Amino acid sequence: MTDIGNLGATFDPFAEAAGEDTSVAANKDYVHVRVQQRNGRKSLTTVQGIPEKYGKSKILKSLKKTYCCNGCVVEDAELGQVIQLQGDQRKNVQEFLTESKIVKKDLIKLHGF
Repeated sequence: MTDIGNLGATFDPFAEAAGEDTSVAANKDYVHVRVQQRNGRKSLTTVQGIPEKYGKSKILKSLKKTYCCNGCVVEDAELGQVIQLQGDQRKNVQEFLTESKIVKKDLIKLHGF
């Protein structure tokens, strides 16, 4: 008969991964830009993950003035401060954040349609 002593411990695929943190804090280095469909052709762009050293309200003010859209800063319990803009402003937000050197282009994740 074969020796099965070398198989070691069993593997549980449903157990929590040791050493891996899949929470929101693990994705803090990325800036996520998402678009959400509202009603009809209306959409909403959300920006989360901007570093704490930058003022969200000042960034929002510049975005609103530059791209002629309305928006606000929303406080979320899990995600922190999130910038919301009216319309699909994903490309505009990416362009603004890279040109003003707030975030590098490779740290911006665009989500949506």
